[in-house]
Amino acid sequence: MRGAAAAVVAGGAVMTIAAGWPGVASAASAPAGYEIAKQNACLGCHTVDRKLVGPAFRDIAAKYKGDAGAQARLEKKVRDGGSGVWGVIPMPSHPRMSDADIHTVVAWVLAGAVTSGK
Repeated sequence: MRGAAAAVVAGGAVMTIAAGWPGVASAASAPAGYEIAKQNACLGCHTVDRKLVGPAFRDIAAKYKGDAGAQARLEKKVRDGGSGVWGVIPMPSHPRMSDADIHTVVAWVLAGAVTSGK
């Protein structure tokens, strides 16, 4: 485990984050999409910049760059799960994630998965 967990108040919400993740300058500067991804175990299969079980978030952004329908298709993929686009290992569905959280994570990924406010 990297560093210690810390609770931070941001915009009225308390977020718990792990200090010391590469690219995250501080809890206050980490984008909401990254925080939501961490809270929903997305980082168990994905990283920002390298393939793990699933593709790197930045590889996803590059693949769908300029694709006007990508946001809606990827939101559905996160919600319902799927396989075949990035290999044979299926991505599980995430039915307990709210539509707003899914939208935020997918928008963050498509924007290049920036992990700090810098």
